[in-house]
Amino acid sequence: MLCSGASTSAPVRRRPIEKILVANRGEIACRVFRSARKLGIRSVAVFSDADRKAMHVTMADEAYHIGPAASQESYLRQDRILEVAKRSGAQAIHPGYGFLSENTEFAERCAAEGIIFVGPPASAIRDMGIKSTSKAIMSAANVPIIEGYHGEEQSEARLKEEARRIGFPVMAKAVRGGGGKGMRIVMNEDEFDSQLESAKREAMKSFGDDAMLIEKFVADPRHVEVQVFGDQHGNYVYLFERDCSVQRRHQKVIEEAPAPGVTEETRRQLGEAAVRAARAVNYVGAGTVEFIMDSEQRFYFMEMNTRLQVEHPITEMITGTDLVEWQIKVAQGEPLPLRQEQLRVNGHSFEARIYA
Repeated sequence: MLCSGASTSAPVRRRPIEKILVANRGEIACRVFRSARKLGIRSVAVFSDADRKAMHVTMADEAYHIGPAASQESYLRQDRILEVAKRSGAQAIHPGYGFLSENTEFAERCAAEGIIFVGPPASAIRDMGIKSTSKAIMSAANVPIIEGYHGEEQSEARLKEEARRIGFPVMAKAVRGGGGKGMRIVMNEDEFDSQLESAKREAMKSFGDDAMLIEKFVADPRHVEVQVFGDQHGNYVYLFERDCSVQRRHQKVIEEAPAPGVTEETRRQLGEAAVRAARAVNYVGAGTVEFIMDSEQRFYFMEMNTRLQVEHPITEMITGTDLVEWQIKVAQGEPLPLRQEQLRVNGHSFEARIYA
């Protein structure tokens, strides 16, 4: 399969990045600074009161205070971050992960200010940020999805009716969910009301929206995700898969690449499905397409994370790539550094998360 294609749009204008601001802190900010330094790009850090002496502040060429310790008053303050970008002369903002990395409004504001957002277009973030919308787009793109109800009618009676139609057990999931929040397994009709109410309550608290979707529950599933990359010229590649099945409370604990026991044919099918997903939303940059896989290695789309993942280093280790460097180059308008046929799996890699 060729995962590239000639773009039919106007030629891409190259926009060299000489200085980049990272709208984040800690490990991911340091990670971006290392790749920026390798490319000869000056770096700008932002920090809250709590992070005055943090490593990312000392690593950067410049650092600017943006507010008190609470993230709502610092790392989530779009106006302050944009002000620092303009004051420092940064041509680009890398959002890292978390905070503003999947914020449609922030991506749009960067574009309006003429600042490069090192990530996908706002439209892709929007389309993939709402589970019901993303499922419809994936179905149209011939990406496998789990049987379920993703409609707008949200009455308890309608949701229960759809659960009966699908057949128990089902999964009740927040439409705007993520990180395992707003999800409940419903084993039978007797517990539907209580589990739905619990999921809706958590969804409203976490996302400010209690809209739900109902899907067939896959027993003993594997969580397998594919790293994809697109550029502004219409080229796409997949950098193979990661297995993130070891979880606690629906949050990843152990990630490994490549996924153990996956056949070469399934690996190819996963990658090609992920590329179709990215192409369907005109994706640019690093993205991760998450699938749920059953014991027969049948897989179904769950969601797309429109940013760099925490676990991206294990993909770098098995492919010999620098994904942050790729992000920056693609954001400047350069084509992808490698074609699909040039990418190979070499070795095996693990990452373990520490929750404190």
